[in-house]
Amino acid sequence: MAIELDFAAVLTEWPLLVKGVAWTLGLTAVSAVLGVLLGIGCAWVRTQGPSWSRPGVAAYVELIRNTPFIVQLFFIFFGLPAMGVRLSPEWSSVIAMVINLGAYSAEIVRAGIQTTPAGQIEAAMSLALSRMQTFIHVVLPPALQRVWPALVSQIIIVMLGSAVCGQISTEELSFAANLIQSRNFRAFEAFIVATAIYLLLSIATRATLNWFGQRFLFGGRRG
Repeated sequence: MAIELDFAAVLTEWPLLVKGVAWTLGLTAVSAVLGVLLGIGCAWVRTQGPSWSRPGVAAYVELIRNTPFIVQLFFIFFGLPAMGVRLSPEWSSVIAMVINLGAYSAEIVRAGIQTTPAGQIEAAMSLALSRMQTFIHVVLPPALQRVWPALVSQIIIVMLGSAVCGQISTEELSFAANLIQSRNFRAFEAFIVATAIYLLLSIATRATLNWFGQRFLFGGRRG
């Protein structure tokens, strides 16, 4: 059985694809910044924070890491309105991605923190640095450098997971591909194009984040 491919029917809808890519990158950028910051905060609590706050953070991390992302997204978008909290698809997507990335990055950053030599912390304390100053200036930078590849990979996983957000009408890339195939019935070509774009986005995102880490976060630092 011969299959006639018509990628032109998909590529003529390039404005939808561009809009989808823009939304995917936008969601990823916001969730990457806020999610990593949330993860750093949770990692600090679990390693150096008050003892009373650790069980709550541990429960959050375990809950998110052991439930599907789509369930978390649907809870925020469909479940919260029952409590009187109504969010747009875009805000629901951002919040779900931030919460998801925060839990995973918390464990990644915590692993980096726990490899910090005790002598390094004692030296910082002997210089009259506070616990928070020691964490920010002495513990965190080399810890981030050690786990940066894992953080980058997790950010890419969250970016690819944003494809689920099309299920609540967030106009990201998978939503655009599905809309295109519903118009021209070229599902095979539409999702082949979407697959290729996701692959390029993953490669570009990894290269960009690695460059950003080396250029602005770590420089010549050796962890």
